[in-house]
Amino acid sequence: MSKGQSGWWRRMHTDASILQALTLFNQSTYLQAIEVLDRTIIISGAMGRLDLIHTLIQDVQSEFASPTNEGEFPAPSCPLPTPKPLPTALLEVPGLPSPPSLSYFRSQLSLSPFILRGYASDWPALTNHPWRSVRYLRTVAGPGRVVPVEVGKDYRNDDWTQRLMPWDQLLASLEFDDQTRAHVPDEMLYLAQHNLFMQFPDLRADVAVPDYVYSGPSAPNYAPPGNDEQLVLNTWLGPGGTVSPAHTDPYFNFYVQIVGSKTVWLASPKCSGHMYAEETPAISNTSRVDVFATQEDSHDYPAFWDEVVPAAMSATLQPGDMLFFPPGWWHAMRANETSFSVSMWF
Repeated sequence: MSKGQSGWWRRMHTDASILQALTLFNQSTYLQAIEVLDRTIIISGAMGRLDLIHTLIQDVQSEFASPTNEGEFPAPSCPLPTPKPLPTALLEVPGLPSPPSLSYFRSQLSLSPFILRGYASDWPALTNHPWRSVRYLRTVAGPGRVVPVEVGKDYRNDDWTQRLMPWDQLLASLEFDDQTRAHVPDEMLYLAQHNLFMQFPDLRADVAVPDYVYSGPSAPNYAPPGNDEQLVLNTWLGPGGTVSPAHTDPYFNFYVQIVGSKTVWLASPKCSGHMYAEETPAISNTSRVDVFATQEDSHDYPAFWDEVVPAAMSATLQPGDMLFFPPGWWHAMRANETSFSVSMWF
């Protein structure tokens, strides 16, 4: 299907969904109307109608009693002890003492990873609009919302799948500073690589895209994202234990930790020949090696232990920390408790 044909079908799906939602609204089936509109954003990107759909959702939600943000939000919880260093990485991701200038980032720092500790600590998402508060996250979305989630511990496994589920149900499955989880779900649920800002635009004001993403860094044979802004924002929300296995992406990435802590693992593209990439084309950018395992548990990959581990890096990201890494770098993430992160491909 050509790009033009794809756009036509997405627009037709969007318009048909709006008509369906209006019909449901007139029938006073409000929650179903909101779900149809959310599906439109998720499936077809609300092609050319995103502002209209946001307005319609707000109009439908006005039929419900509006939640309020009265009262103080919970104070930040004390950070958990830093996990032990990974046996699969003998180096630490370098930390910079202060944010570099744009020109220095572009000319000297854009080809290797680094961390800016506390860079985002004054963002609204960590202060007056705290994403660590389930009450705030429910309020900013309003009732009736649905989101896409991954179901299962690892997308390399046969039992892994994806589904749409109520936002409130996902939040109820997680620990927050103002919520104790009533029970542990039978399945691992992970909202991963999803632009939640398209659905909940008020969240977008809670983060500040750093100017570095517009500095125009370059890499061999590099092509930035193909949208008008040449920037792709995604959110990642899940419980402790959620893992993104070691894989590569084709873009520069600033990765900001908002809630909880996350252990990250990185290795240079020079290590690719020893990463035992999956043979399935759809996930050929993913390694078969569990980089969070010990050598005893992962002894089938000797070249990884001999060649990659001495050059690999790891670190633990705390709320407010921002990690940078270039395109083509192998990276893996593991949440140590409820974790909310934002990635910025550019």
